[in-house]
Amino acid sequence: MHIVRVNMSDLTVKTEDVPAEWKTLGGRALTTTIVAAEVKPACHPLGPNNKLIFAPGMLSGTPAANSGRMSCGGKSPLTYGIKESNAGGTTAQQFAKLGIQAMIIEGMPAEDKWYRLHVDKDGVTIHEETDVVGMQNFAVIAEMEERFGPKVGVMTIGIPGEKRMAMANISVKDPDHKIRSHGRGGMGAVMGSKKIKCITVDGTGAGKVEVADPDRFKKAARVFAKALLDHPVTGQGLPTYGTNILVNILHEAGGLPTKNFRYGQWEHHDKVSGETMHDTIVERNGHPKHGCHAGCLIQCSQVYNDKDGNYLTSGFEYETIWGLGADCLIEDLDDIATCDNIMDDIGVDSIEGVVTMGVVMEAGIIPWGDGKGAIRLLREEVGKGTPLGHIIGNGTGSVGNAYGLRRVPVVKNQGIPAYDPRSVKGIGITYATSTMGADHTSGYCIATNILKCGGFVDPLSKEGQVELSRNLQIGTAYIDSTGMCVFVAFPMLDIPECAEALNEMVAARYGIELDNDGVAELGKKILKLEHEFNLAAGMSNVDDRLPEFFSLEPVPPHNAIWDFTDEEIDEFWNF
Repeated sequence: MHIVRVNMSDLTVKTEDVPAEWKTLGGRALTTTIVAAEVKPACHPLGPNNKLIFAPGMLSGTPAANSGRMSCGGKSPLTYGIKESNAGGTTAQQFAKLGIQAMIIEGMPAEDKWYRLHVDKDGVTIHEETDVVGMQNFAVIAEMEERFGPKVGVMTIGIPGEKRMAMANISVKDPDHKIRSHGRGGMGAVMGSKKIKCITVDGTGAGKVEVADPDRFKKAARVFAKALLDHPVTGQGLPTYGTNILVNILHEAGGLPTKNFRYGQWEHHDKVSGETMHDTIVERNGHPKHGCHAGCLIQCSQVYNDKDGNYLTSGFEYETIWGLGADCLIEDLDDIATCDNIMDDIGVDSIEGVVTMGVVMEAGIIPWGDGKGAIRLLREEVGKGTPLGHIIGNGTGSVGNAYGLRRVPVVKNQGIPAYDPRSVKGIGITYATSTMGADHTSGYCIATNILKCGGFVDPLSKEGQVELSRNLQIGTAYIDSTGMCVFVAFPMLDIPECAEALNEMVAARYGIELDNDGVAELGKKILKLEHEFNLAAGMSNVDDRLPEFFSLEPVPPHNAIWDFTDEEIDEFWNF
């Protein structure tokens, strides 16, 4: 394994040995370590001192189930703090098999030219790119497949990334030639600032990822795969209804944010629920089960067709459907799917995008429930980079500031997704304290507050929530480092053999010993590095707070309120 360093200032590429202290790191652990060591915290995220880092997970490229994720790291132009975003697709496994432990992109070109990076068995090369500049993502992928064949890996930005909008993402080609995303935090804008339109990856002639103890690895991999299939969430619920199974569950719990977080339930929830979506997909000959990368056993994605049976979108997730559905009051699932397709194509985060759209409606730019209006704004304004498109494309906080609003659901300027923190208090602690800004995946307390995985902590009570969020954030930092999908946490919380098997696979991969104490230490180290970076970038404990309206307005039906004191929230970092 080696490190590839791409300098866009002088257009050079260097291959380096992996430093001894990085040899057993991957994914988030490695991107965070590099950002903490090499990026000036106070730098401008779109300037030459920021770096864009790609690192496959510790187990990416191995036969381990659900291990095909890549981490992308740098300083976020949305939060102005540290950022790690991970995605499925094809490139993580390609990078790992090509022996690339991390690719570090630094500097920025002196000339106003666009470039493509090409990765293959001979290394990384830089090529001036003109043909696909100004294209959106699906067209870029089609062009790269025309040039290099259908198996080429692609990471690309659309026009919002070229124009450096803060909700721009980096889109990754999946095994079916569609798109997965390094979504949150605006890393597509960082890629655009470095004038890189796309990265192509040719895995021809790639080797295998070296495993120090193959027999130990195989034994653990079998136990791990069985646990994924045996658990009711990962083996039954997610494969059948996808993540959108949560619409009805959160509605019943009173934690489904509705009309820009005014209510905790929505009377039309069933029109966009996972059950309705499943039946629609089957009726239209779509695919209710689908994996975002090779080796996925959970298969929680899907392919959603339009009324004529033609492809409309895939990877149609709860957060996107909730945001345009309950939060924006759009009742037509096809309009929501069309918006999802557009966000894939233009390359914007479909979580930030939908939270922003709720504030767009709050501002009166389009009416509540206007699905066709949302389609138009995404395609014609954000997608084309008009002045209004820039306001929207810079995220939830941007729209709130531009229109003088106070009901702006953000933490560290990143949009709050999918779960009301007043009625699901554990996730509120995660939103407040996550180093990444409001991010449910950083410490998914829904697992224990709502789904009762790993026990039960009453979502309406303050008791135990700080500890729950802390423990889950520590564990998630580790999972994000392995290249695993975060959903493996469900069986890990309930089946001790599952967590042990994951640790065994990592240990066998590197020829080391790793137990739960070692995992916890790694997770804590990652969080502390990220927290220290954010403090050095100018943040403080004041940034670990939810917007004021959550503590002023009770949310029906429970009339719950955000009632944590500053001191109780700050206790999170005492570890």
